[in-house]
Amino acid sequence: MPQDTFIVTLLPRQLPSLQGWRAVPAHLAYRLGPGPHLFRAESTAPKGGLMVVDDKDFDGLGQTGPLCQEILRECQARGFTGAVLDFEGRLPPLERIAAALDEPFARRGWALYVPERYAAAAPHARVTIPSALSGGSLQRRLEEALERFGESRAVLALERRAEDFRLPSPTGSGQPLTDQALEELKRRLAPSIFFSGELCARYFTYMSREDGGHFVLFDDGDTLRRKVEVARRLGIRTFLIPWSEAAPCAAQLGIQRRPEQQRQGRR
Repeated sequence: MPQDTFIVTLLPRQLPSLQGWRAVPAHLAYRLGPGPHLFRAESTAPKGGLMVVDDKDFDGLGQTGPLCQEILRECQARGFTGAVLDFEGRLPPLERIAAALDEPFARRGWALYVPERYAAAAPHARVTIPSALSGGSLQRRLEEALERFGESRAVLALERRAEDFRLPSPTGSGQPLTDQALEELKRRLAPSIFFSGELCARYFTYMSREDGGHFVLFDDGDTLRRKVEVARRLGIRTFLIPWSEAAPCAAQLGIQRRPEQQRQGRR
């Protein structure tokens, strides 16, 4: 039976909490900065697992070739088996970076994970498909991804999202809610909460005197589990999730404990 692979993004200081679980650490320790150059976000230098590179401080200026060599050297030095390009921007140099890393990573047997918009630039890379939807069907969304990328490349990127949408919502985007804001809203309104099988998320509605109707869509451990199950049925067996969101429901998602931890738990 095929085994799941859970990749969890976490800060180096969070590593001790992951040691008892069968999961691949993806270190939130790197960023693109001016130059461009690769910068460590924390003084701690992790080893093993994957590196995560974000683009929050990237201005798009400069030559990307030397930067890509920095990434390759850091992976080699730290014993990383791949990298997650956590690129939220749409600057053309980011596409060139993904393209330039694709073949060298594949040649070394390293895994490269890229957002869907960069899939064409990096044909050997694995493609992260967001689990959060505001409309449509998660199953159909994943079926379309499989048609485009195949089982070997498709990765479900799990995210515990909560958003408040004003109705009507022509853009399909809502106001993000923190855990605290969501709980306060539920406490104040005491709404009837429903589950959407199409979105694999919970929701409720309410009326505001100021701006009319609202639709609140949110995830919890159970909805994330259901999203994993939909992906598994379709043949997707690799999942990416922040450890801060996975930790409270790790066993529920199917992340297995290491044997020594299981023995200790039975004592």
